[in-house]
Amino acid sequence: MKVLENVKKWANEIAHLAVTLMAMFIALEILFGGSALPFLPATDVIGSVTGIVKSLGDQGVAGLIAVWVLYTIWEKK
Repeated sequence: MKVLENVKKWANEIAHLAVTLMAMFIALEILFGGSALPFLPATDVIGSVTGIVKSLGDQGVAGLIAVWVLYTIWEKK
């Protein structure tokens, strides 16, 4: 069971790191006016997030259920 706890802890830390990096890249993209960042030449973080949200919205009720399930999983940690 100790191995499973370690895996859960690692997965939680990776998820937090991903959210933190995504927030940082969104802020940098806003600050630099949407132009390519010098160290990340071909990224469009805001466009990617917008595309994901739009695709979930296009799915109607299934998209809302998917967002609810993901949110519930995230809050339980």
